[in-house]
Amino acid sequence: MKNETLSSPRLEVVDALRGFALLGIILIHNLEHYNLYCFPESQPAWLDALDKGIWETVFFLFSGKAFATFSMLFGFSFFIQMDNQARRGYDFRLRFAWRMVLLLCVFAQFHALFYNGDILVMYALCGFMLLPVCKLSNRTVTIIAFLLLLQPFEWYRMISALLNPDYTTAIGSFSGAYGMKSFAVLETEGWKEALYSNITDGQLFSNFWQIENGRLFQIPALFMFGMLLGRWKHFVKSEASVRFWKKVLLIGGLSFIVVYTFRTQMASFIESHTTDSFRIAYRVAIGSYQNFCFMCVLVSLFTLLWFKTKEGFGVQRILIPYGRMSLTNYISQSILGSILYYAYGFGLWTKTGATVSLLIGIGIFTLQLLFSRWWLTKHRQGPLEYLWKKWTWIGKK
Repeated sequence: MKNETLSSPRLEVVDALRGFALLGIILIHNLEHYNLYCFPESQPAWLDALDKGIWETVFFLFSGKAFATFSMLFGFSFFIQMDNQARRGYDFRLRFAWRMVLLLCVFAQFHALFYNGDILVMYALCGFMLLPVCKLSNRTVTIIAFLLLLQPFEWYRMISALLNPDYTTAIGSFSGAYGMKSFAVLETEGWKEALYSNITDGQLFSNFWQIENGRLFQIPALFMFGMLLGRWKHFVKSEASVRFWKKVLLIGGLSFIVVYTFRTQMASFIESHTTDSFRIAYRVAIGSYQNFCFMCVLVSLFTLLWFKTKEGFGVQRILIPYGRMSLTNYISQSILGSILYYAYGFGLWTKTGATVSLLIGIGIFTLQLLFSRWWLTKHRQGPLEYLWKKWTWIGKK
């Protein structure tokens, strides 16, 4: 197939979708005050009610779903890189491994200085898992991805808890211990202490939390699904891709209803008839399923709306430059957020409820979007994207 099939229309819908996912991540981060949870006291009753509604709505729409979309598109980008280099007769696997080393040792560490919720370390580690599966058949990759998505370790823990009432798990204690130390510094100390805490205790908290919440299995599964979408060319408009996304919308929507109903209806039974160890594993697994199903709804709706027009609706196209500079925007929003909310900056974590935090998040997004649009009129890539690409190919003539 000619290279035109992977030209701008396909990449633009992916860039716009990536921008949408990153917007959701930023809104969540701001409501969380970049992990310093606090609900202001002595507010008017109407503002408390508005805060509660905004909190529940934003978390329902984006919590776990925006991250899942962002992760899936990471796998799609892997396919594009591998495929483009294969067309030139070059095996990209070693370069991709080096690319993950750069992500782990350079970009993730820089990001972790400012935010103790970094995802890039886990992305880099899970990125290596794409290398042994990238040459396998679609069917085999699909089976592996679904098995990982089922959260097998959580099922092991649930079964162990059912068979042995004395079974206990230490899961949760590791991240909690490091988190308490990290948060105490961010709430009170200056920027030197905060940056040191983030890169040490904060980074341990972040990665232990992700392991404890199933992301060590969920992320590679999402990476593989993204790679499969690239193989199947479902971000290229065609009758087959439209049919595919309609099926995803239907199945994802129905599955979400089933999982959500089961979770809510069984909540009291699970709480009263199971052990703490069972409930910890159950919540991780059922939450992962619920987020994946709703992500399928969001992604399919976004893509089908894009396919309704030749090049996407205007409101979607606004997000293209934002998505093209996703690494730059992801890291810079954490820097801005830490200055706004942590004690070494403006200390807004104790002063802003969900409503104000949402407005701040929209403001950060707007500033970054304007910068992205301006930057891309002068450069082909964002600044951090350029460095990542340049260093990826270091030593190659």
